[in-house]
Amino acid sequence: MRFRPRPAAARPVAVIGASLLLVLGIFAVSGYDVGAIGAGTIDGSVGSPAAWTQTIRWAIPLLIIALGVGLAFQAGYFNIGAQGQMYVGAIGSLVVGLGWRDGPALVVVPCAFAVGIALGALWSLLPGVLRTRLGADEVVTSLMMNFIAVLLLEWVCTGPLKSRDGTGQAATTDQLPGAFRLSDGSGVSPALLILCALLVAGAVVLTGRTRLGLEIRLVGRNPVMAQWMGIRASRVGLVVFALSGAAAGLAGAVEAYGPSGGLRVGFSPMVGFMAVIVALVGTFGPLRTLLAAVFFGALRAATIYLPVVSDLPQAGLDMLNGMVALWITVSTVPALLRRRRTRAAARAGDPSGGPARRDPEVVNSRG
Repeated sequence: MRFRPRPAAARPVAVIGASLLLVLGIFAVSGYDVGAIGAGTIDGSVGSPAAWTQTIRWAIPLLIIALGVGLAFQAGYFNIGAQGQMYVGAIGSLVVGLGWRDGPALVVVPCAFAVGIALGALWSLLPGVLRTRLGADEVVTSLMMNFIAVLLLEWVCTGPLKSRDGTGQAATTDQLPGAFRLSDGSGVSPALLILCALLVAGAVVLTGRTRLGLEIRLVGRNPVMAQWMGIRASRVGLVVFALSGAAAGLAGAVEAYGPSGGLRVGFSPMVGFMAVIVALVGTFGPLRTLLAAVFFGALRAATIYLPVVSDLPQAGLDMLNGMVALWITVSTVPALLRRRRTRAAARAGDPSGGPARRDPEVVNSRG
């Protein structure tokens, strides 16, 4: 059996480097001090222990979500609903914590995380079912679910869980008891670092040492061949949708019980979307995803710090993030086109001309 080789690790590095150079060139032509921007980027991301803390703080949710999204990518599904899945997981976990304030932390926190993981998985399964059963485009359905989750978060923060001690500047919920918190406001703690290490190790084992990992790769690379081997693409699709949603729900619980200690309207608005880019840069490998999460965590920390040391406006900071995201996405177009050709061949039957058993997902697939 011959498989398509994985994308070279150098490609995302080259794309990121070219994107940063292009953005710096635009800043220079626009009259901004590129030297100050470059120095501020380094100082704000890795230039001090506090900068490293900020980098790791943002890398943690990016890594957790990207590990799950990467599984969906490997199976050939473009689930971009991680932002909404994270919000739903955060809401569910917070409800448990606020409703069980007097419970022991060793019981309440695991239960809260279990609820967050389950709700994230269920929120992701709806686009998964629509994709595998009806052939609905998962990009559209998972994106629409994000908007619903944003509205749900707004309703929760302004309604049933609204804090009575709020300042009125932003709608927030009550804070969790201190005993339930996994970290202080920095968002970094030994417990969270251990959690991330366990997730990376688990992803390595899952993708490289289990039957499910092999099935995910087969379905993503050649659904017809997977069908011949008795693998139901629809079942694998539902599994990866559930796993990616569960990871996003876990990240939401980490945000609620870590740096935030509660929720507010629109918290961490770009983490879910940026995690999709992290998964693309990681080229579906858990260790590469870890490195990509650290890089984008550093980029996030730098964009928070840059306004302090430069006159770069918010639009420039958005362009810095957006340009990297744009070119990383563009660089994946060849792989997406290959996936469409494979799915088209699957709809037509055996590429070599023989009859093929039809799986509902293969029949309903729209590329």
